[in-house]
Amino acid sequence: MENSNEIKEENINKINNKIVVLSGKGGVGKSTVAVNMAAELAQKGFKVGLLDVDVHGPSVPTLLGLEGSPLMSDGKNMLPISYNSNLKVISVGFMIEDLDAPIIWRGALKANFINQMLSDVKWGELDYFIVDCPPGTGDEPLSVIQALGDDVKAVIVTTPQKLATVDVRKSINFCKKLNMNILGVIENMSGFICPDCGKTVEIFKSGGGQKMAEEMGVNFLGKIPLEVSVVNADDEGTPFVEAFPESETTKSMINVINKIL
Repeated sequence: MENSNEIKEENINKINNKIVVLSGKGGVGKSTVAVNMAAELAQKGFKVGLLDVDVHGPSVPTLLGLEGSPLMSDGKNMLPISYNSNLKVISVGFMIEDLDAPIIWRGALKANFINQMLSDVKWGELDYFIVDCPPGTGDEPLSVIQALGDDVKAVIVTTPQKLATVDVRKSINFCKKLNMNILGVIENMSGFICPDCGKTVEIFKSGGGQKMAEEMGVNFLGKIPLEVSVVNADDEGTPFVEAFPESETTKSMINVINKIL
C-alpha cells in the first residue's frame, strides 16, 4: 500500500509549473491576482490547479463563486472542485460549514493541512499550479515551498505605497534566503481608473513596486490598475478577466501573464 509521501510525489510529479503568489502585506489584492492569473491561464487552454492555503482568510471560493461547494473523494484521494474544464480548485473554505467561524490553528496544524492538500488531492496532470499564500513569511508559505520542491517559483504582489513595499521587501528576501526563483513583482492597484471620465487617479501613488523591484534586483512584471469593474467581479464571484475582458485591468493582467509565459 502506498504511503502519503509516495502519493504526494505521484501527484506533484504531474505538475509542470509551480507558482506561489506571495506578499508581505495584507490587503494588496494578492488573492484577486492569483485567481485571475489562474483563470486567464485556463482561458488560454492550460490545465491549471489553484490551491488556497490562506487558512484564516480563504478568499478563493468567494472570488470564484464556489462557496458551499461540497468536496468529493474517489475513495483514495480528495477531488478538487472544477471551476471549469481547465481550472481545478481547493481551499480550506470548502471544508468549513460556518463561514463566520474563525479557524484557530497553530503552526503544526497548518503544516499538516498543507501537506494533506498536496498528498491527498488528486490534481491530475497540470500545466500550472498556482498557490495563493496568506500574507507574511510564516508557516504557510514555508510549508508550501518545502513541500513543492526546488522548482517552485514566486510571484510577489504589492501596492505602490511605501507602507506596503516596506513589508513586501521581506517576502523578496524570504524567497532569496530559500534560493527560490522569483518570476517578478506585480504592482497592483496602481492607479484608479475613473468610470466617468476615464482618468487615472493615483490613490496609492504609482511606481513604488517597480522601484522596489529595481532596487532589489528582481524582475518587474507590470502594473495593474484598479477599476470599479474589478470590485464588482470579485463580489459576483467571477474573475475580472472573464467578466470584463476589454477592461484596462484585464489587459494589464494579460500582459503580466505573457511575461510569465
